[in-house]
Amino acid sequence: MIWCILIALAISTVPPTLAYPTDDSPIQTVEIAPLFYQRFACTEHVNGELSDLGDALGSDCLVLGGMGASNGMIRLYKTNGASNDDWYGWHVEVHAPFDSVIIEIGINRITNTPGNAGQPPPGYIKFQRADGVVVVYAHLDDIRVHQGDHVGVGQVVALDGNNGTAKNPHVHVGAYSGKKPLQIRWDLAAEGRIQTLAHPRQQPHP
Repeated sequence: MIWCILIALAISTVPPTLAYPTDDSPIQTVEIAPLFYQRFACTEHVNGELSDLGDALGSDCLVLGGMGASNGMIRLYKTNGASNDDWYGWHVEVHAPFDSVIIEIGINRITNTPGNAGQPPPGYIKFQRADGVVVVYAHLDDIRVHQGDHVGVGQVVALDGNNGTAKNPHVHVGAYSGKKPLQIRWDLAAEGRIQTLAHPRQQPHP
């Protein structure tokens, strides 16, 4: 059931006019550190769904809650999701993907109401690794870095928000090298070293 909800949420934020012909060349990947230090799940933009670098092959990631209770059930929000602060991901800390330089940021101070998309662009950060790989985070609030800053892997850089074309609190993650989009892979070893991820009973619950 939860995967049906996540897929529906991801699809609901994608304008259908952005689809483009499928590129059948091999898909390359990049491994990055955990986005959140809470349990999270991501829906992925499949090959051919979006074309812009940072969008293509990207993932929309949402914090999950409800697992810590004795009869816990995985949930996206505590009651009905009608307000942003009802979502488990709302204003959760967002962490840098790797040691990198901030090459671009964008601020969007307009917060959307769940279920209603706003106007682009979103609040975003672009990180560039020494080898040229770029990772983009979008729909961010309270961005805490500036263009030109050097950040370390796992550093808190912003809070999970709901702005731009988002319809609910989440973070879009995209990556590319040169003109080639990359598929995101999460560093599961790093996730295992984070107490809240390694021990689900420490996850948020009602």
